[in-house]
Amino acid sequence: MSTGVPEGWTVCRYCRMPHPPAGPSCPNCGAALDVRQVRTRSGWIEQPPVKDMARIQFGQSRVQIEGKYVPVADFTLSGQEWIYFSHHALLWTEPGVQLGNTSLAGGWNRMLAGLPLIMVEARGPGRLALSGDSPGELIALPLIPGRHVWTREHRFLTATGNITYTWQPTGIWYDTGTGDDRETHYPLGQYGDLFSAQQGPGLLLLHAPGNTFLRDLAPGETILVQPGALLYRDVSVQAHLHLEYPHGTQRVSWRSSFSQRNIWLRLIGPGRVAVCSVFHHTSSQSITRNSAATVQRW
Repeated sequence: MSTGVPEGWTVCRYCRMPHPPAGPSCPNCGAALDVRQVRTRSGWIEQPPVKDMARIQFGQSRVQIEGKYVPVADFTLSGQEWIYFSHHALLWTEPGVQLGNTSLAGGWNRMLAGLPLIMVEARGPGRLALSGDSPGELIALPLIPGRHVWTREHRFLTATGNITYTWQPTGIWYDTGTGDDRETHYPLGQYGDLFSAQQGPGLLLLHAPGNTFLRDLAPGETILVQPGALLYRDVSVQAHLHLEYPHGTQRVSWRSSFSQRNIWLRLIGPGRVAVCSVFHHTSSQSITRNSAATVQRW
């Protein structure tokens, strides 16, 4: 039976794309091929960071990943391909690269540190470089037509022009306080980004703080993760809020029980999920309302 993989080729353990066996890294996602894969007993594997100077090919263009602590994506665009990105990610560009505002399906109205983000498209031929604004890793996600990926807000770095973008409310929230002191918290962010490839394979780059870990969930399999750690997931993976209250916390602490509760995100397979090791923790204030969270007291 044919597997769709050319004879003599191998399949990357991280992006699941076939490629020739030669070379130190996957030409589709840049993951190092000469490292031993380590899997925890719970099924998590660490995605190796893209090595300095690794190259990823897409169409007639390529991107070279440079640096280790705050990696730079150095693009060489042909005249046929183009990419889009948020304006604050641009480091430098050659004069021949054409830059312009782009309008995306689903709209784009984002703020970062109180300032608006502007979506920019770059068309070759020529070179330009993009980067995140904090130490971490660049995660390359090659997308084939028909694959849809949900990513966390503000983790997007860039995507090729044949990848479509839209957004959707996360629908995961909780309130603290009452009356005039009520505040709504969005542990996943208020919106999530959805990307899919159209008319051929495309490339999506994310910036992840810290290290990145992957997990494949079987149908119906569930796990609990910190909401702030989720980086991306297949759209087939369902997510909702889960609250845990340890039993008897008032007897072992002067704090009230709500300050001892744990806020989790429950993920339900099937599909792949990725989490990062650096994230913001949730508020410890009393929760007065929530988005239909499941609750466990123990």
